[in-house]
Amino acid sequence: MEWMDSLWPALALVLVIEGALPFVSPAGWRRMFMQMLQLRDGQIRFCGLLSIAIGAIALAML
Repeated sequence: MEWMDSLWPALALVLVIEGALPFVSPAGWRRMFMQMLQLRDGQIRFCGLLSIAIGAIALAML
């Protein structure tokens, strides 16, 4: 269960990083989400796929 020992700190780090933008710039965060609402489903899926690929590559390089 060694990977479980790394999972919780990794999730906590994601929350810290995800919370930084709304804390630092709430108006910018709101503008970004308003723009994201205008994207089509395919565009959002592509962004998700790209994030998964970049994360997987980064994990493989560690």
